[in-house]
Amino acid sequence: MEIKLRFLGAAGAVTGSKSILSAGGKNYLIDCGLFQGLKELRLLNWRDFPVAPHSIEAVLLTHAHIDHSGYIPVLTKNGFRGKIYCTEATESLCNLLLPDAGFLQEEDAAFANKHGFSKHRPALPLFTMEGAKRSLRFFKSIAWEEKIELSENVSAVWREAGHILGASFIELSVNGKKITFSGDLGRFKSPLMHPPKNIEKTDYLILESTYGDHNHPTEDPAISLKRVIDRTIARNGSVLIPAFAIGRTQQVLYYIHQLKKKKEIPDIPVFVNSPMATLATDLFCRYSNQQALSDQECKEMTAGITFVGSAEQSRSLNAPKKPCIIISASGMATGGRVLHHLKFLAPDPKNTILFIGYQAPGTRGHAMLNHTQTIKIHGEQLPVRAEVNLIGTLSAHADQEEIMTWLRALKAPPKKIFLNHGEQKAREALKARITKELRWDVAIPNDLEEVNIS
Repeated sequence: MEIKLRFLGAAGAVTGSKSILSAGGKNYLIDCGLFQGLKELRLLNWRDFPVAPHSIEAVLLTHAHIDHSGYIPVLTKNGFRGKIYCTEATESLCNLLLPDAGFLQEEDAAFANKHGFSKHRPALPLFTMEGAKRSLRFFKSIAWEEKIELSENVSAVWREAGHILGASFIELSVNGKKITFSGDLGRFKSPLMHPPKNIEKTDYLILESTYGDHNHPTEDPAISLKRVIDRTIARNGSVLIPAFAIGRTQQVLYYIHQLKKKKEIPDIPVFVNSPMATLATDLFCRYSNQQALSDQECKEMTAGITFVGSAEQSRSLNAPKKPCIIISASGMATGGRVLHHLKFLAPDPKNTILFIGYQAPGTRGHAMLNHTQTIKIHGEQLPVRAEVNLIGTLSAHADQEEIMTWLRALKAPPKKIFLNHGEQKAREALKARITKELRWDVAIPNDLEEVNIS
């Protein structure tokens, strides 16, 4: 049987994850992510899909993050009619994320039309909220360790990856060969998520490399967070935390709760101003068997937090009357309610803008961490005078050392490892370490490259 791999995204970038596995005349799409970040990457969302969507037998999702799931509404709009397999928690999160992504697409198009930002007349959304809702009917949830027969010679198993709620790596058996897609691997010592399950044997491994050239700082995130909060309160300022609704918001709520519980920071108000983060936090606590906190710990973590609902309450946070902590999406300050807070809080030097995760090139978060003097929001250039900081220890991605630890659990070397979901420098660094220490065969595929592994 001829078996081919084709890399349709995330080959040289930490976004747009899509890989096609072709076997026995059938195509299987592993992850279906949206490109985010730089304009040159976002434009790739509009290119013709290299494979006819109706020819795809099934989509296999590792997890719900938009860079792994956000292209699904486009795929279904253009003719895909197969099943989308994922864990139950991933399906629940996609029920939140995909319609929201469609809403943002429509909102961006409407704003571009109103202010003439687009070369296209009229500017159109990549997909709509309604289209995203329609795509949800193709989802079929499965349990971890449950074997799914995709065809006579192809089966798949999802195993816990520890990245976010429901996140998995996927092991495919194809005519006797085992092919594993890592998805995004989590941390080994996260207080919120279980560590990634070990992988014992695979013939081919498609491995993420987000932090392939980097090891995370070892300082306790609570200490870093306390330092920033104390410094900001001393200036009578507020801390604005742009945070991803899924995963990162729950992490920072956990550490704030721990600091307050130990009375290491004052009991200042904490606001979560993101409808998506509010729903995701509820889901996180509901799926208590898929994360590391008990029901009681979840209740304690969210007690005393103000989850902002109305637009009026959201606007009131633009000028806080006393120091507070505001957690709002999006995590890279590319959209969402956090932009309205940035307009008011970033120009004031007493405040702090605290980023708590990876900031892709081309985003406002990346620009601010690289000391930009101004940011453009809603067509207006605004000064950045607030303290801008980053806590790098809150990443939900395994770093280089943790990836190597995961690889060493293999009882036999794979025939080949393909590095994706990483910038070129990170992929090259990880390849160099794997080949030097493990002496395994490692490839760095290009975008749209196809390889025959028959």
